[in-house]
Amino acid sequence: MSTDFPARELRIGTRTSPMALAQTARVTQLLHQLDPRLQTVAVPVRTEADRWHGELSGIGGKGLFVKALDVRLQSGDIDLALHCLKDVPGDVPLRAGLVVAAHLERADVRDVLVVPEHSAVRHLDDLPPGARVGTASVRRRAQLLRLRPDLRIVPVRGAVGTRLDLLDGRPTTHTDPTDVTKPADPTHLDALILASAGLARLDLSHRARQIFEVEELLPAVGAGVLSLECRRDDTAVAALLEQLNHEPTLTEATAERVMLQGLRGHCNSPIAGYCVTGPDGRLSLRGMVFSPDGAAFAQVHLRSDAPHDPAALGAHAATELLSQGARSLIDTGIPL
Repeated sequence: MSTDFPARELRIGTRTSPMALAQTARVTQLLHQLDPRLQTVAVPVRTEADRWHGELSGIGGKGLFVKALDVRLQSGDIDLALHCLKDVPGDVPLRAGLVVAAHLERADVRDVLVVPEHSAVRHLDDLPPGARVGTASVRRRAQLLRLRPDLRIVPVRGAVGTRLDLLDGRPTTHTDPTDVTKPADPTHLDALILASAGLARLDLSHRARQIFEVEELLPAVGAGVLSLECRRDDTAVAALLEQLNHEPTLTEATAERVMLQGLRGHCNSPIAGYCVTGPDGRLSLRGMVFSPDGAAFAQVHLRSDAPHDPAALGAHAATELLSQGARSLIDTGIPL
């Protein structure tokens, strides 16, 4: 197959973490399946968040990863920016002149329990009282504490490979200069909570001991979705990327994102949301907002009357959550 894409190099902006590079390689593969003649080059972009060794909430959250790539896209340094949709803030409008041209088909949205290599633990319930579980997600923290209030949640972020080295108690074998993986307290970890999709992208799915169903740990808004962004006036790139768009994923993600936007939620907000399409074509949207310890929460589960109006469903979900006090939970939440 080939396309009408002009004879020019397509510059793909990417962070330099192993996860970002794996995602970029996947997009490159899909683009070359569309047009084997396509010339692509990965352009490394190091962000302020990559260089920051503290908690991301102290410098603006995960949105900084998005901002750095978008600035380069606006300036014309790159032609395509690839984002994990779950990292895109819901309270910040798209930068001027940019457009999301495609959402790739959604990967597994579920979270998983990962334990040290030789541990006998198979399930969250097997962890001892007061076990130390690493995650930098306020969403995961709240839901884990709902299931196990005794757990000690340790803020850990950075490259997945280095987090696994930390968990296994071995010197890191990863040399990414942007990696800032470290716990607030260097004492050992008993477990990590990671994304199933992320492990799969790094060929590390074998490390998952327990896969949490969405009824146990509701996913982040946009979980498992990679979105492709370009300049609005670059019609050649936009037309190319639109061929990779997965319409069901776009529909479901739209419902989730409109809910997030209605809540004015950002990457450090204790918000979860997941939309699926039923056999009858109707959308089913779950949304939850938590206190930091998970003890207080607002929740909603709605089904659409109009199968093709995801924005209305998302707006309705946000209104229902706000009526249950979601605004107070978001505003008083304590980021990790």
